[in-house]
Amino acid sequence: MIKRVFIFFIYFTSFNFWGQDKATLTVAVDSTVIKIGERLNYILQVKADSLSQVVFPESPLFAPFELLEDSPIDTIREESHYLYTKKYALILFDSGNYFLPQQQVLINGFSKIAELIPVRVNSVVVDTTKQKLYDIKPIQEVKKNYDAIISKILWGLFFTFALFGILYTYLFQKRRKEIREKEILPFDRAIEELKALENESLSEQEEFKVFYSRLTDIVRRYLEDEAKIDALESTSEELLIKLEMRKDAGTLNLDQKTLMSLREVLQNADLVKFAKSMPEYHIAYDDRKLVENVVIQTKEALPEPTEEELKNQVAYREYLAKKRKKEQWIWGLSGIGISSLLILVTSMLVYGYYPVRDTLLAYPTKSLLSAEWVMSQYGTPPLKIETPEVLERIAKKEKGIKQFNFGTLESPFYIDLLFDFPLINSKNPKIPSSKVKEDDLKKGQDLVNSIISNFESKGAVNILIKNDEIEIPSGSPASRVFGTLDYPKDSESEKVRCSFNSLLFTFEEGTIILTMMYEKDDRYASKIEQRIINSLELINEL
Repeated sequence: MIKRVFIFFIYFTSFNFWGQDKATLTVAVDSTVIKIGERLNYILQVKADSLSQVVFPESPLFAPFELLEDSPIDTIREESHYLYTKKYALILFDSGNYFLPQQQVLINGFSKIAELIPVRVNSVVVDTTKQKLYDIKPIQEVKKNYDAIISKILWGLFFTFALFGILYTYLFQKRRKEIREKEILPFDRAIEELKALENESLSEQEEFKVFYSRLTDIVRRYLEDEAKIDALESTSEELLIKLEMRKDAGTLNLDQKTLMSLREVLQNADLVKFAKSMPEYHIAYDDRKLVENVVIQTKEALPEPTEEELKNQVAYREYLAKKRKKEQWIWGLSGIGISSLLILVTSMLVYGYYPVRDTLLAYPTKSLLSAEWVMSQYGTPPLKIETPEVLERIAKKEKGIKQFNFGTLESPFYIDLLFDFPLINSKNPKIPSSKVKEDDLKKGQDLVNSIISNFESKGAVNILIKNDEIEIPSGSPASRVFGTLDYPKDSESEKVRCSFNSLLFTFEEGTIILTMMYEKDDRYASKIEQRIINSLELINEL
């Protein structure tokens, strides 16, 4: 027995070794030369029989390469064996020579090690003569955008107010009808409703049923309101009995013919409503006339109201009139409120939340932008400029210096226009050329420094300055000095971050400096600034 077990063990072990020796592992890549950031496919393939157990690495390491993705195992059956294939997508962002690390695959519990594969990663060649190189841009602070959430809120308010408007209209019309019915006397209301039935066209049984239902309701409601008889909740027979009792008691002096006419109408109505009878049209028309006659006879049969009852009726009508007037005010104001809110929300959806809000609240720079602007010429040489208002001339002691401004540094938008021409001898100085002389630049810079010094003297701090050369829309070149600063405005508890922009037009005889300053976060100030710049024009000939 022991001998047989030993022989079986030797046979099984030999079979496993034979199966392991027969299995093979191959490794391949797309290319051994790639560029930085190029995808590289790494492929492991095992050739083994159908009884072999193949386990690929679960968390392979390909450092310094990064693993993008790994695909599922692909199994292909050949004539006498199977092919097990596993693919890995790799990437690398550093140039140089590298080796792909060896990977271990388990086959029937025994490991197979893949070969090392050398890979060359080349950098991307950039032709600097054709492609300019730029410095890395600094991190930009992105403002929070509330437009999406504001739009959703506005749409929600729009549908809410629209729904309220529809509901309001329905309830208003319903209440108006109820008040009107209360003010009309029972007799007048009954006659008016009977007149409305006169024009009904009847052809179907359902139409006759509706006609007689309305007809009997009219007479029942009239008897209940005017004669104080419980008619709406009574059957036809019960109603006739109550009328007979009132007649016998002497409180309702109706003749027998009128009662017989009413009995006939009620019987016809019961036949139509419950027995689905369909009378001829002239019968329905005659029944309407009989009911009208019953109403008139009942009105005449009722005793005359006493003086106290008349006073109560007058007082009740006055009470209804006051109540109606009060409700009209409430409903009117509510309607105006709902309509105003609906118009407001609709305007915000069409024109935007901030433009509508700022227009209603008279936002200072929004008012300036929407106002009627003034086109004027200032100084010598003349500078044509469009501004929200005419610039005010500031008296200067220095000869050859002219200054005009709009507002102050405390204002939402400040404009300062300075002409410095101490040596001007001609009426038409030369227009500035595209290349400004060094002494002109120095002179302009000195003037800009004086502006900055003026800012600092007023308490401005954290002044950041940039400069460049631009060309205004009219074609004249100008130097631009711009930046930001913190200014202590009296209306604010803390310093306000402001933007300033100075345009310098340099001539041989002097310099023109246009300076604008406003709050950095102002939504409309930049538009005002751009509109002013677009309007600038140096007058060559007068």
